[in-house]
Amino acid sequence: MWKEGQATWEENRNVVRARRDAKRKAKAHLELKLARDVKKNKKGFFNYISSKRKARHNVGLLLSEVGVLVMEDAEKAELLNFCFVSVFSAKAGPQESQALEAREEAYRKDDLPSVEVDQVRDLLSNLDTHKSMDHNGMHP
Repeated sequence: MWKEGQATWEENRNVVRARRDAKRKAKAHLELKLARDVKKNKKGFFNYISSKRKARHNVGLLLSEVGVLVMEDAEKAELLNFCFVSVFSAKAGPQESQALEAREEAYRKDDLPSVEVDQVRDLLSNLDTHKSMDHNGMHP
């Protein structure tokens, strides 16, 4: 009844169980390794955790400057971009210009702090290379 070289149902079941067990052990080993090395490899750990999330949340409704609810993704992107640019642009409003003047006066009054080479070397040696880079390409 069985063709030559064909496995029985029980043999196939045992192969499937062995593969499933091997897969479970590999997953457990990976999770244990990620948990053990979380201090050294935070990025890998959190990437794995975020990949296990069931739902991805989108940006909710936003309120524009004129008080209109923004629902379309393109409009939300434009609104967020405008907000981001306004924070980091050189153009300052009246309140911001007063704050800038106060900061400049504070720096004029006090001398800049002195920084020694050893302090900089210590701070640079403690940088976490697994964190995202800053806007200037330096790790925090």
